[in-house]
Amino acid sequence: MSEAASALGNASFEGFATIREIGPMGMIALRAKHDLPQLSAALTAVLGLGLPERRRILTRGEVRVGWMSPDELLIVLPYGDVAATVAALTQALAGVHMLVADVSDARCIFRIEGEKAAQVLMKLCPVDFAMLAPDELRRTRTAQVPAAFWAEQGGYTLVAFRSVAAYVMGLLTHSAQPGSELFPG
Repeated sequence: MSEAASALGNASFEGFATIREIGPMGMIALRAKHDLPQLSAALTAVLGLGLPERRRILTRGEVRVGWMSPDELLIVLPYGDVAATVAALTQALAGVHMLVADVSDARCIFRIEGEKAAQVLMKLCPVDFAMLAPDELRRTRTAQVPAAFWAEQGGYTLVAFRSVAAYVMGLLTHSAQPGSELFPG
């Protein structure tokens, strides 16, 4: 079996913000109606986190559970924990109409860090950053591709499809070029 690798070999860029591709990271798509009584109990039992509210992300250590839509959650966790977590969630939700899928190798993940990190995404995403809550997960687009992002510890984490990883890295690095700040100073 081959060893897991990030889409761009953990590429990075230093501009007015730091752009880093991180990974490999484990990602699980869990599709189920959020009003299922078993769902919150299964998440708590397996991950130690409950069901996030609409457009929110919950964090415990290296594990995150984010609301993606009324019937989809994104679980981000260490890559090596994916298989056991998929099995545990599948067992905990047995008999319920749901889908638990390992999407780790279909996604890429980036960190945008620094005091002016928000300015990088402001140029690329149609989001009102003044209204963005600290625990909010935004499913949007970055230029022409779908993406999701949230704020955490000195910056933002952005998830996109692996097939567009080089395009997204190019967008982020171009947006973070020194001298192109929206609000210099």
